[in-house]
Amino acid sequence: MNVEYHRHFSQALGHDMEFKVYGDHGKPLLAFPAQDGRFYDWEGFGMVEAIRHFLEAGKVMLFTVDGVDWEGWTNKSIPPQDRARRHQDYDRYITTEFMPLLLEHTGGTLPWTTGCSMGAFHAANFFFRHPDLFDGVIAMSGLYHTEEFTGGDGGMDAYYNSPLWYLPGLSDEAILERYRQSTIVFCVGQGRWEERMIEHTHQMKAILQSKGIPAWIDFWGHDVDHDWPWWRIQLPYFLGKLLKHE
Repeated sequence: MNVEYHRHFSQALGHDMEFKVYGDHGKPLLAFPAQDGRFYDWEGFGMVEAIRHFLEAGKVMLFTVDGVDWEGWTNKSIPPQDRARRHQDYDRYITTEFMPLLLEHTGGTLPWTTGCSMGAFHAANFFFRHPDLFDGVIAMSGLYHTEEFTGGDGGMDAYYNSPLWYLPGLSDEAILERYRQSTIVFCVGQGRWEERMIEHTHQMKAILQSKGIPAWIDFWGHDVDHDWPWWRIQLPYFLGKLLKHE
């Protein structure tokens, strides 16, 4: 299996960023790390191994991007508005600096976003904000607004990075139709540490249904905890189902 490591300077963030690529062809997946995580966490927590057979078979090409949560959403040393503004810098990094590199690797094929826990928040938010760059999302065990990090006091930058807040008012039919043509999966367990994620997933389901946006919303069992062992089961399960239709 092809594995590549890349490091490059980000003008948007003002420092180097790193990412890894696994596989050399197949449906691209852009994986965001969990809260305060790094680009190597997906490998370290066994997610790469969990989907190895898809990578080696050329069905999936995985990109694990770096995060900067500690500079933004989780940085309690700065005001909430500044946390949200720093995420806007990260948004510019992903969309204007990282994505051209990804698309160069894929020959222009758009990726699905994916992630677990806070990575699911990023995956959903980037997909919904930029449907011109992403044509699907597989989000596992996420929260989908920023109140936990801003106390509701992050201004419009926080609002427009909170899918549960901005999606209800979205009426642009061109954007909604892009969503309807995309692959959308939201999954959550019903075991330990999933209570608030269950609530947010129910809210997401209701919003998407109200907009006529098809989505696979999956609530797993009461033994399914908010933890890596279950995400290592969920991701290959969904890939196995979805790639049959690609």
